[in-house]
Amino acid sequence: MKIETQCLHEGYTPKNAEPRVVPIVQSTTYVYDSTDDVAAVFDDPTKSLIYSRFENPTVMAVEAKIAALEGGVGAMCTSSGQAASLCSILNICQAGDSFISAATIYGGTVNLFAVTMKKLGIECIFVSPDASEDEIRAAFKPNTKAVFGETLANPALSVFDIEKFAKIAHENDVPLIVDNTFPTPVLCRPIEYGADIVIHSTSKYMDGHAVQVGGVIVDSGKFNWANGKFPEFTEPDESYHGLVYTEAYGNAAYIVKARMQLMRDFGCYPSAQSGFYLNLGLETLAIRMQRYCENAKIVSEFLEANDKVESVNYPGLSSNKYYDLAQKYLPNGCSGVISFVIKGGRSTAVKFMDSLKLASNEVHVADIRTCVLHPASATHRQLTDEQLAAAGINGGMIRFSVGLENVEDILDDLKQAFAQI
Repeated sequence: MKIETQCLHEGYTPKNAEPRVVPIVQSTTYVYDSTDDVAAVFDDPTKSLIYSRFENPTVMAVEAKIAALEGGVGAMCTSSGQAASLCSILNICQAGDSFISAATIYGGTVNLFAVTMKKLGIECIFVSPDASEDEIRAAFKPNTKAVFGETLANPALSVFDIEKFAKIAHENDVPLIVDNTFPTPVLCRPIEYGADIVIHSTSKYMDGHAVQVGGVIVDSGKFNWANGKFPEFTEPDESYHGLVYTEAYGNAAYIVKARMQLMRDFGCYPSAQSGFYLNLGLETLAIRMQRYCENAKIVSEFLEANDKVESVNYPGLSSNKYYDLAQKYLPNGCSGVISFVIKGGRSTAVKFMDSLKLASNEVHVADIRTCVLHPASATHRQLTDEQLAAAGINGGMIRFSVGLENVEDILDDLKQAFAQI
């Protein structure tokens, strides 16, 4: 992002300068030379900036960086990961449509899809991520418009077979949307395996420091929106004087439509300050992900050898049912999140967690600091017992997010907490 330096001394010629960090453009609005210029932008918001409700130079610089990291043609940041999930679907589906989702996704997203989307007249059809190809095909209806899954499910940590689901989605002429929050593009780039849209809760590893909530949608630019199933991309949009997205924006039709329609109307856009903080997190993402994975592998092996632990779920362990898929999609590591079931059920799990000293008991994950959560009591509390089982949540399950501390300190904390039970 270029800025012009001020002429401070007589005879000094101003030159373009590039700041060391992305500048914070703390402005809600932008000035134009004429009324005609303003009118032209409202006809086509891609021509210039309109209002920081749906675009801001600071955030746009971060969007370009994330699009490049994921290998997409464009990205749109949102005010939260939930907003990214919502907009990724609403950009495709409307009342009377359906979409398919893996059942093991984040509990808040299950509620969004199963309850709130239902109120909007959009049906979510849940399938097991381990379902056979025929079982997945059988879930499709004539009105199905998309398939959704998480690369690494939160907190079940099932590994989503991206290529399998992409193949079946494309057989049915619909896109595959993948939530890549836990791996980040450092560990997995779903577009390379057939995903069409990638979303993130940037509040997690991308930010890494628990300082701002956010989300992002990345468009691969590879899906054919003119295949006959998505008339809203190929027919005139009367709210923009008959503009046709596939004709005007080519392979970026999806992400431009999301901004021009959904962000215009919902306004769930992050502030410039949030974009600035997110960029700082992105600048250390690669090195942080390496350390998270190293620490988590050691901790998961310790837990697996502990006689007070019933089971450990970490795809980086050779004993894990998703190990082979992890080697395919996550060869450089499986993030820092571990889930394990402690013997004794819910009450013992709670006592263990309350005995931890270094690890924080909090409603967060993927932080630089080690944190712990009881999903059945918190993030997945709104789910029924049947939904908990479908999401792979046991009453004794603990989600343990390994931080960047010295791994021996993390192990010592675990040891003293186990001693309390």
